[in-house]
Amino acid sequence: MRQMLKGFMHARLACGCRITFREGVEGSPVVVVVDNKSPQCASTLHVAGLPLFDTRESLRPSTRLGPPEEEEYEEEG
Repeated sequence: MRQMLKGFMHARLACGCRITFREGVEGSPVVVVVDNKSPQCASTLHVAGLPLFDTRESLRPSTRLGPPEEEEYEEEG
């Protein structure tokens, strides 16, 4: 994992929150965790100790049904 992060183990976001990088699971090699939430941070998504985002779901194909495909039609006239 160190090779992938190139030595970066933590970072500070513009809102003041400190994040750390941890080893992930198959399909998502890195997990970003909010290590310390800043008192000035207004984001409700930043919760200390919880992962900030995980891209595993974005890499999976969608399980939702899409809109029905429209068939070609000809105008009568």
